[in-house]
Amino acid sequence: MKNFKLLFILALAVGLAGCQSKVQYGDATEVETVNENFGSTDLQAIAAKMVDSMLTFPPVVAITANERPIIFVDSIKNKTSEHIDTESVTDSISNKLLRSGKFRFIDMTKVDSVRKQLDYQNNSGMVDPSTAINFGRQIGAQYMLYGNLASIVKQDGSTKDVYYKMTMRLMDLETGLIEWSDEKEIRKVKSKSLFGM
Repeated sequence: MKNFKLLFILALAVGLAGCQSKVQYGDATEVETVNENFGSTDLQAIAAKMVDSMLTFPPVVAITANERPIIFVDSIKNKTSEHIDTESVTDSISNKLLRSGKFRFIDMTKVDSVRKQLDYQNNSGMVDPSTAINFGRQIGAQYMLYGNLASIVKQDGSTKDVYYKMTMRLMDLETGLIEWSDEKEIRKVKSKSLFGM
């Protein structure tokens, strides 16, 4: 009986030790293939492709040759059936474009916060008027960058095929002309094994 208890305790200890999880850092640029859903590798591939395409497109090269145009990036529209953080896609593209030194940006997501601060500075009576920022002094954007992320999902038995397409455009706000457009396609195929793993 004593040996049985000892074996039971030992088996329980080994079982509990096997249930512990281990967390470690990985390479953020390494290809991520945990599942077929949109992931970090897809985000990085889309951002790199779109920025490289835009910066090397001859009309955009001409636009940025002697000045840094002011643009704003509209939120990427998620037209997939997945919950995708398109704000991260938008941020990655914006950051890469800003770091290129070719553009200046207006952050349209902060317009309401800026308006509240300017209203406080100019109308609260609590800010020295000589230091308050006046209304109507901001510079308007010349271009708008916008896009859509769409997907097509098909499944046949044990195979699932997911196709993603990111489309982006750069619009001249004065003329309404599209100065640049491109798309990035990604396809992922997941095949289940015989045992469903």
